[in-house]
Amino acid sequence: MNTDPTLSRAPLSGASYFAVEYEPETGEVVMLDQRRLPAEVVYYRFSRPDEVADGIRDMVVRGAPAIGVTAAYALVQVARAESGDARSFLLAHGAASRVLDATRPTAVNLAWAIARMSRRAAEVAALAPAERYEAMRAEAETIHREDVAACREMGRLGALDVPDEATILTHCNAGALATGGYGSALGVIRAAVEAGKRVKVLADETRPYLQGARLTSWELFQDGIDVEVITDNMAAHFFQTGEINFVIVGSDRIARNGDVANKIGTYGVAVLARAHGVPFGVAAPFSTVDMATVTGAGIPIEQRSRDEVARIGASMLVADGIPCRHPAFDVTPARLVDALYTERGVVRPAKGETLDLLVGHAPGPQDR
Repeated sequence: MNTDPTLSRAPLSGASYFAVEYEPETGEVVMLDQRRLPAEVVYYRFSRPDEVADGIRDMVVRGAPAIGVTAAYALVQVARAESGDARSFLLAHGAASRVLDATRPTAVNLAWAIARMSRRAAEVAALAPAERYEAMRAEAETIHREDVAACREMGRLGALDVPDEATILTHCNAGALATGGYGSALGVIRAAVEAGKRVKVLADETRPYLQGARLTSWELFQDGIDVEVITDNMAAHFFQTGEINFVIVGSDRIARNGDVANKIGTYGVAVLARAHGVPFGVAAPFSTVDMATVTGAGIPIEQRSRDEVARIGASMLVADGIPCRHPAFDVTPARLVDALYTERGVVRPAKGETLDLLVGHAPGPQDR
């Protein structure tokens, strides 16, 4: 497999590293293998939609917004490969969409991006194949650019709430590696630093996949932001000693009432934050909001492999034959969420505000 990260154009992420990009000269989807960080920085180039789907399922790429961008680019590959008439193109597009949609059930951005690309596919199906491809590529690239812009805007809004000299706790990875670029939760941290605020970050290791230890700390270290890694079961201690005074996390799906699905362990962090009077915030693009799901009880929770709990690399932690449970996400009730930062604005569910406040706003780029 080709592992050359070189692109024929500047990354749309706007960063020196990226979770996913599209290479227009070859039609490849280029992904940083996040399973191998921080020991190795390896990019893979995928030529077919089914390969991209495997990359999503196997967590080469992860993070709800990044998954959505990745699926959009996979559907560009369909348009590039399909030279038949409108019917054959739509059949191929539909088949690939179903495979992609089944890869990660909790991340609503995946279904959102597929639906948006499918609407565009219906609009351009009758065009000549070359024109059809260019239209689909432009739509996917627009999704990517809009995600970066959304992260920067929610970062700006969230940074207003970050105290100067704050010690910030974050869980999992909601940074440039989880989005089109810049990051949602880490976007808030980056924006606070860019605004001149002095902050220190405690990154939960985030068992069992260790996204905090492997990815969040790596990202912040690249940017020269003060970061330390703590194990998940240390968070309560640092709340108790008064060291933590702000919490910011991302989300994979937000229900209409403000309940937030995020990486397993987030609910526990929210409970600790409330018990110690520390603001708990969530940063996510509005495409993560699922207005069709009334409460968090309706959010499907992905159940992942036993081996992701029982092993770390080649090291066995749990003897063979002993079951392990691995819900990949939990749901934090809206009453524990002090602020939801989106590119459309800020909602404060703990004060009784609902996401309906933002629905009436002029649609943001994420909703086109």
